[in-house]
Formats: sequence, structure tokens, C-alpha cells
Amino acid sequence: MYGSRGAGVRASVAVVAAIALAGCTGGDERDGGKNRASGPGITQQPRGTAPFWVNPRGNAAAQVAAYEKAGKDRDAELIRTIAEQPTGEWIGPENPEREAKGFTEAAEEAERDAVLVLYNIPHRDCGQYSGGGAADGDAYRAWIDGVARGIGDRAATVVLEPDAVLHVVDGCTPEEFHGERYDLLKGAIERLGALKNTRVYLDAGNAGWGDPDEIYEPLKWAGIEQADGFAVNVSNFYTTKDSIAYGKRLSSRIGDKPFVVDTSRNGNGPWTEGDEDERWCNPPGRALGETPTTRTPDELVDAYLWVKRPGESDGECKGGPKAGEWWPEYALALAKASD
Repeated sequence: MYGSRGAGVRASVAVVAAIALAGCTGGDERDGGKNRASGPGITQQPRGTAPFWVNPRGNAAAQVAAYEKAGKDRDAELIRTIAEQPTGEWIGPENPEREAKGFTEAAEEAERDAVLVLYNIPHRDCGQYSGGGAADGDAYRAWIDGVARGIGDRAATVVLEPDAVLHVVDGCTPEEFHGERYDLLKGAIERLGALKNTRVYLDAGNAGWGDPDEIYEPLKWAGIEQADGFAVNVSNFYTTKDSIAYGKRLSSRIGDKPFVVDTSRNGNGPWTEGDEDERWCNPPGRALGETPTTRTPDELVDAYLWVKRPGESDGECKGGPKAGEWWPEYALALAKASD
């Protein structure tokens, strides 16, 4: 009810392009030849403002090219506002090492940091729109090992398992899986945190689901003290102001840990109409939020990130395709509402 559900299952269709991009960026003299890539002229953001990698072959970039080819120049420019921002790359279940390596190598070539989202915990999303995940604990550990090998010593910011702790706290995940889940999350933080240039942020819910006092102890059981911080508002729509307030209250209970905020679609705040249980799922009238940056107004906020990829569906609701699939009409609506 309160979680992000539909956070975005996406076996990355862009991974082959990402691997190929390591060494294929084109010339832009302002950035040492590393700023502009092939395709529809998608550029990196200035490193001093947003050190995160823009995937020039992502779904939004492909949509820009399609609109340009069709002569829809205005629509192309609107979608470009999404395509030219760094967004999270959701690592798929089948080839974690190859995908993590491809994205981080491409990011390193562009002198940027990759943002990776890991969403494969067993019994994920309580069997709803984004249900699935690894078959069991051993499969999950092997998957995390693959991600870690793929990242290696390259720079990566990892958002770990949207909703995984939240769904234990709210009772959505059956009790018999709770102990294993905490163990798996703690192990993932330890494995990834041992990497030389990887920062790990464990998902910690959002401003609308409940009180931080309900989740701070479960976060400790999941290993938050060993993580670099936590993430709030992943794939959700709560305002940045409310998200920061929630994050700061939670931070005060877990040793003043810093956090990141998903601002990808929170420009108009949450939807307050329709079925309360599915207000999070493809709500109409939403807008893009603050663009990704490490220059935030609060010392506890490490970054604003676009963890959810704007334009990818939350699930099969309100006319949307399956969770994680590109939905150009929704992407265009987000961009228009932000124009």
C-alpha cells in the first residue's frame, strides 16, 4: 500500500550498447571529447554539478531519435529533457556481471559515475506488478557476486533493493522470509561496500508510508550501519521537501546517516485521487522533479537522483504496459508538465 511497488523491473535492453560505448564517445571540446556521444546528440551533464553518467543509448534517447525522424521536433525536445539526465540502470536477473561491467565501463570512459539499481531480492514486491526476484538466497548471493565482479574498481552509486525492508515492516512479505531477507541485504551491503569506489544506499521507504520510527531498527538489522547511507522516495512522487524531512528524521535514528532522494517524477507531488492502494502506479498529471545533482541544500542529502527512469511504467495500471517497459505517452506527459 505504501511502497513504491512497480519500482521498475528492467532487464536492460541497453546493456550491449553500454558495453560498446566504452570507447565510443565522440568529440566535444568542452569536455575533453568525452561529453557528446553518438546517436541523437545526447550529452553528459557538467561533472561538477552531476557526476553521474548519462546513457546516450537509453530508451529516452531512442525516443528522441524516433520523434526527430518523424519530424516531431517539439516532442523530441521535450523527451530530450529526460534523455540528457543521468538515470538509474536497473540490473537484470540474467547477466549481472556483464551489465554492471558494461555500464560502469561506459561511465568510466565518459569520466562519470554509474548509478545502478539492484532489485532482485527473493519474493520481491509481494508478487504484485514487479513480482519475481532471485529463486532463493543462494541465487541472490551469486547474483550480487556477479554485480560486484562487474563493477570492480570502477565508480558506482548503488541503490539497493527498493521496498525490501519496507515490505518486511508493513507485513507484505510473509514472516518466514524476514530473517533471510535481512541476512541477504546485510551480505549485499558487505560485498558491495568492500569495492574500492562503490557507494551503497539501502532503500528506506518514502514520506507517505508511515513513521521513520517503524523502520529504523529493521534497517539496522539489514546492515544500514555498514552502508554509505539510504535512499528515499524511490519510484515515488512525494515532494523533495517532504522527502528530505522524512530522511532527516530517519537519519537521526541511525547515526546521522546521509541519504539520497529520488526526484525523478516528484515535480507535482503525489496524486491524491483514485484508488488509494494504487495512487503510486502511473498516476496522471505528474511532472519531472529536480535534476540529478550532488549540490543539495542539506549536508545530509548526498544527492538528488533519478532512480526511477521517467517514462518507464510502474505496472499494468491506468493503461500502462508491464512494469519497467518504456511508455512514450507517459514520458511525454511528464516532460510537458515540467516544461
